[in-house]
Amino acid sequence: MTQERKSCFGILDRVFPVGAEGLRQVPAACFECPDRTACLRAAMQTRDGLILRESILERSPAKGLAGRLRRWSDRKRLSALKKQQERTKP
Repeated sequence: MTQERKSCFGILDRVFPVGAEGLRQVPAACFECPDRTACLRAAMQTRDGLILRESILERSPAKGLAGRLRRWSDRKRLSALKKQQERTKP
């Protein structure tokens, strides 16, 4: 990771925008960036990233009881992360 981060670091709509087909994709310029992995992880931890993860979770089918329990647990974890972010905002 470099000392100086770019201005786009961790901004979901800049590092993982919706493409022409309506699907999210990483821009070609991001593949050259040495911080791309940390940047995408940071973007997915933002409120927009948590909402995206929640929508992906809602669309995925739960197979069997274990799948439903796992999805329920993941939804609870995402909800708790969103509430934690709201509390820490200035």
